Amino acid sequence: MIRLCATTALPEGQSRGFVLQGDRLLAVRRDGRVHVYLNRCPHRGIPLEWEADRFLDDSGSLIQCATHGALFLIESGECVAGPCAGESLTAVPSTEEDGGIWLHDTPCDG
Repeated sequence: MIRLCATTALPEGQSRGFVLQGDRLLAVRRDGRVHVYLNRCPHRGIPLEWEADRFLDDSGSLIQCATHGALFLIESGECVAGPCAGESLTAVPSTEEDGGIWLHDTPCDG
């Protein structure tokens, strides 16, 4: 496993971007669970944020693509509104233990 960050680096209701081994990632903590995805909109393949660590909509309940406004469910990465509706972000399997957030594989190893 690969350590992404310390558990304390991702507070409840917050999102954060990372670059790990050349892959852009985003992590969100919601209801105590961490969700990690490749930081790539399925519509155009571009990064989602418009400002560092800003991945959530104004309500903090959905991941939002800053370029086209597509909205994604935090829990599944499914696009529920916008030009890529029905597609999903690519999930990166992760675990939270021993004070850290860990990735099971390098992001592109699947």
